[in-house]
Amino acid sequence: MEKTLAPLEGAPALVRAHSRGSISVEPLTCTIGAELSGVNLGDASRDDDLFAEIKALLLQYKVLFLRDQDITRAEHVAFAERFGPLEDHPVAGSDPDHPGLVRIYKDLDSAPEHYENALHTDGTWRENPSMGAVLRCIVSPPVGGDTIWVNMAEAHRRLPEHIKTQIQGLRARHSIEATFGAVMPQEKRHSLKAQFPDAEHPVVRTHPETGEQVLFVNAFTTHFVNYHTPGNVRFGQDYAPGAGLLLNYLISQAAVPEYQVRWRWTPNSVAIWDNRSTQHYAVQDYWPAVRRMERAGIVGDRPF
Repeated sequence: MEKTLAPLEGAPALVRAHSRGSISVEPLTCTIGAELSGVNLGDASRDDDLFAEIKALLLQYKVLFLRDQDITRAEHVAFAERFGPLEDHPVAGSDPDHPGLVRIYKDLDSAPEHYENALHTDGTWRENPSMGAVLRCIVSPPVGGDTIWVNMAEAHRRLPEHIKTQIQGLRARHSIEATFGAVMPQEKRHSLKAQFPDAEHPVVRTHPETGEQVLFVNAFTTHFVNYHTPGNVRFGQDYAPGAGLLLNYLISQAAVPEYQVRWRWTPNSVAIWDNRSTQHYAVQDYWPAVRRMERAGIVGDRPF
């Protein structure tokens, strides 16, 4: 099967469904995402060669999707652990029988905390943000509840050259206190920040495996830490509005549809994403339906 799509600048003119080893691969957009078939993640958790194929495809497409993955929680965890150790979440918590498997259950009595429906990169409030995640749908709404992923390497590549020059070398703070902590009482919020002090990361990070330059600001980013220099600030009043406008402009790039792919969930469908080069947004448009997901997040490294 062959599909011809209108190319973006710098993108291949032809996007084909193809096979890699034993896996059938169908790209979903010109810039990000592919659906895999002919593979079971339970098998991949035990097969070195099969896992290597999937990892190579992940580096290429940044997010991979699979349907009909009737696997156990143990197999889910074992597959994710092939990428590296799993991380717990200080707010969401983990399945008591499977450490590192976070239960994201939205039922009729769930609090409307609105943590997910923002474009974000997981865990950038950590010194070592997540490498990636494996998310499996347990219960899906009949309509709605999609998730969007964004290629932030493409977002950086297509920035105006003068913006690329301006942000090269800039660093920014990322905060759990200003996001997850915002709904907490003051004492609990301060305790959370003491456990996870604001992290500082480059505004443009280098992907450690592909070498791509990635725009690395998102909903957890609060401010630049080294913007106030003679090159950027003529007078003190330039500082706050100038830095804020630039940061908002950079964060807004994730909302460009040409950098995105959108996935409709069904029970036993799975998404695997590279958190180092993407953002994502869980669309909360399905109430009063129920949505139950289980995510294994993978420990990452320090951005550079």
